[in-house]
Amino acid sequence: MSDWRPDVLGEGFECLTLELGADDEGPLAATLVRALPKPQGFWHRGFAGPRELHDIDVLYVHGWSDYFFQRRLARFWTDRGAHFFALDLRKYGRSLREGQTPGYVEDLADYDLEIALALDEMGHGLGDATPGSGRRLVLLGHSTGGLTLSLWADRHRGVADALILNSPWLELQLSAGVRKAVAPVVNFRAMQNPRDLALPQLDLGFYKRAQRMAADPREQADINAQWRPEQSLPVVTGWLSAILAGHARVAAGLQVSAPTCVLLSARSQFGMVWRDEMLRADTVLDVDLVARAALRLGDSVTIERIDGALHDVFLSEPLAREDAYGRLRRWVTGWNLAYARS
Repeated sequence: MSDWRPDVLGEGFECLTLELGADDEGPLAATLVRALPKPQGFWHRGFAGPRELHDIDVLYVHGWSDYFFQRRLARFWTDRGAHFFALDLRKYGRSLREGQTPGYVEDLADYDLEIALALDEMGHGLGDATPGSGRRLVLLGHSTGGLTLSLWADRHRGVADALILNSPWLELQLSAGVRKAVAPVVNFRAMQNPRDLALPQLDLGFYKRAQRMAADPREQADINAQWRPEQSLPVVTGWLSAILAGHARVAAGLQVSAPTCVLLSARSQFGMVWRDEMLRADTVLDVDLVARAALRLGDSVTIERIDGALHDVFLSEPLAREDAYGRLRRWVTGWNLAYARS
């Protein structure tokens, strides 16, 4: 029996350690978190029937310099009957061990191991003859997690039933041309010293500042600053090489078989000094480049541009946040109805 234990998010959440072996920095682990569903009341059990997403399992993967802490996102799914799980990848958040380079990986395909173990625990093991016992699988990724899951879904076509991406990092901020120019230099440096610093610290903390000012305070109250620092983690050459390789694969075109929804802010806002406009824009990615790159994910891609949204659209100011959840609800409802009628 799996050793689920109480999670740091408190009541209604449990977590499970997934052992991954070891690398040159020591033992590796990932952490699977699950949101326990609220019991249905008598009316629903006796008269209303099953909730609309009763046969859905959701797996969420976080972004760079991040971990899973979004209780409301989990409840969006569990309130509709879905089973919600989130994965803290190796060397992030709950999975970070002393002496490890935070967030470090040299190939995004390395995450296949913890994703496979997570799916096993969820009943969607890739070796199962009937994965999920008839339950459908939704993959939900934010930022770098969106890139990771997009590549995974392309390599494992037909496993996921839907792919939902929250501001996925599908292209380098400066352009594909710059990516192609810098990739050989980054790759050479990565071969020489993969943990060498690739870039100076360019994050001035504006994104985290905007979140503190805009997001629901209840979402921000218990954030672990060591797992989610004010400035992003240092960018090293081995990790950046893996990211650029992922961007190149997206640019060449993927064939994700699942219907895909991409949620993005309507605009980006960059700068070396704080501006109030940063409260209503993505200060991390060039959303126009991401929107164009998203069209290369597969044959069924919906792009939702949300006015006033931050990089994590679900942590935006109230109007944009509710718009983001409304668009997610609309897309999921339409996808679910289309499935029921097929």
